[in-house]
Amino acid sequence: MASVTSTVSVNPAFLQEFKEDNHELRQLLHHTSAMLSRPRGMRVEARRLVELMEKLRDQLAMHFALEEFYGYFDEALGENPRLDQEANELRSQHAPLFLELCDLAEVAQELMYEAHLQGAALRQIARRFAAFREQLGRHEEDENALILAAFDEEVGEVD
Repeated sequence: MASVTSTVSVNPAFLQEFKEDNHELRQLLHHTSAMLSRPRGMRVEARRLVELMEKLRDQLAMHFALEEFYGYFDEALGENPRLDQEANELRSQHAPLFLELCDLAEVAQELMYEAHLQGAALRQIARRFAAFREQLGRHEEDENALILAAFDEEVGEVD
């Protein structure tokens, strides 16, 4: 008797590798954080900060688009309500994270033209960016856990 099994739309190992190898996103996050965490006496070049944030914004858009295009392996998750719900919650975090980064890039752009506000405004951007980076890190960790859970379930079904 033939048995029907579900297949994963995208190989979870491939998606995990995609996430781990997104070197450009990690580098941009690192460089932006480093620029924003310079000691008070060191000057931050607003134009370079804007450039980094715009590149980061574009890279994050690509990152989220690829994740959503590959659909968090919808077929497999659709059969597991817990994983499906978790995937939907994680997908719903993409827009707010992206919009926060867009807003930060816009505020940095405004900094270029308001030099007298640079100190306080720069510290505010630095605090917001640190909070954004922490949220993004938790989001990525949760996605990795979801990928591993789906992979474990798929591997566990094969006997």
